[in-house]
Amino acid sequence: MAEVLLDGSSLTIDDVAGIAREPESRLEITNDVKERIPRSRNMLSELLRSGRTIYGVNTGLGGFVNRLISISDSKQLQKNLIAAVATNVGDYIPDKFARAMILARLNCLARGTSAISLETFEHLRALFNAGIVPCVPEKGSLGASGDLGPLAYVALVATGQWHAKYRGATLSAAAALEGAGLKPLSLGYKEGLALINGTSAMTGMAAVLVVDAIGLLKVYDVISSLTFEALRAKVDTFAPEVHSQKPHAGQLATASNIHRILSGSRLTDSEQDMDRRLLEGLSGWECESGIEDAYSIRCTPQILGPIKDTLKLIISFVEGELNSSNDNPLFVSGADDVFHTGHFHGQYVAMAMDMLCLCLTTLSNLSDRRTDRLLDKNHSNGLPAFLCRENPGLRLGLMGIQFAGTSLTAENRSLCVPVSIQTLPSTQGFQDIVSLGLVAARRAKTILDNAYYIVAVELLCACQAADIRGNQLLSPVTRVLYETVRKIVPYLGEDAVLTDYLEALVRTLREPAALTMLQQAIGQIAI
Repeated sequence: MAEVLLDGSSLTIDDVAGIAREPESRLEITNDVKERIPRSRNMLSELLRSGRTIYGVNTGLGGFVNRLISISDSKQLQKNLIAAVATNVGDYIPDKFARAMILARLNCLARGTSAISLETFEHLRALFNAGIVPCVPEKGSLGASGDLGPLAYVALVATGQWHAKYRGATLSAAAALEGAGLKPLSLGYKEGLALINGTSAMTGMAAVLVVDAIGLLKVYDVISSLTFEALRAKVDTFAPEVHSQKPHAGQLATASNIHRILSGSRLTDSEQDMDRRLLEGLSGWECESGIEDAYSIRCTPQILGPIKDTLKLIISFVEGELNSSNDNPLFVSGADDVFHTGHFHGQYVAMAMDMLCLCLTTLSNLSDRRTDRLLDKNHSNGLPAFLCRENPGLRLGLMGIQFAGTSLTAENRSLCVPVSIQTLPSTQGFQDIVSLGLVAARRAKTILDNAYYIVAVELLCACQAADIRGNQLLSPVTRVLYETVRKIVPYLGEDAVLTDYLEALVRTLREPAALTMLQQAIGQIAI
């Protein structure tokens, strides 16, 4: 059972992804958190007694910010807020993202700047630890006053309303709470606002997606190496000493990884051997590529390198948001005052997800071009057309698999339009520029899902080509990957429906165990 200690400042994307995927996981908090949260609540109470006007406590909300509200109506105001913004539509987000959303919200509240009561905070933590998953419709968040709509469903479930999943069943929130031995919350002033006014839905989803993307990228260095063996690529171009002449960390890491992975391969070529054969006038498939390989091979470090370096920036954006106070207003200890801010605006996460889409679509383009080379007898260094060695013409070989990969690549390209700039004003111009961060995260999920299939197509083709070349000649590391694939997909000497093979291959690629196994063979795969 996974467990993480929340302190409001040290949560990582790996923590979020691990906890989100494990329904039995638990959240604990530090003693500092138990002290900070009541302190901010007491600060709010003191400020109210001194006559301060505080947004969402004794004022209206959103477009009604100019209306004063009696403190005696504060509980009703919180109920009205949650009900009014719970307007999302569509399918429910997957459980792992709902769990990530609550985890991100709790870490924000743990910072002790939101003036929520410790009782309400602990109730939300108990709901999470009990395995209750709110049903959150996926569409409808502007991501400007944070993810008001999605987080409202969490608040609804905490107060015994709406629907939730509990122990494998979807039931009323009231029944889920009762089953877990919890009573519905009664929210005091500011508490409804504290629960929903933040970036936690987009940030929780983003954290899980980034971890998955990093896993795919690490495995892809090994897939790339296997493809290079299948295409009889030249290994010299990946020598670390030449890549050190272009000081980009991601490029150097990629070249070093591939150079190391291909060590011991008897399928790759060298410029020296190619030069000798050309000078001797030897003919045949060995000399078809000439002295240099195509860009989809030779420029791989220069293409994957920027993706890796961009991912580091994405991680800093997402982890910064995870460990932030991202609601409004904020009660800052030391200043002993309330601040009306825009910390709920999700532009950091929205732009991070747009960057992730750019990275994954670039990866898709590269992988699709590799698949094309493997299947095209004019560009594959002697492989049969469509990797069809037996009965070509009567059989189509792997001709059809390219349809799927290229279609998904085109789909990713069509989706790779920035969401973070698609702002539209709402709320009588009060929310006049919005981030659409959760929309960007959902779109990144679609592109990531497609990218896994695109890469799986390349991998399946590379393994077919390796069998044709002689799989016993593979490097020790790519051999591990090849054998993993062959437990799922056999050599295809007959035409077959490939859907189930691709689905099973993608499931394996998405499992952390696949990356762990490869890292055991090669050592750490750097990004």
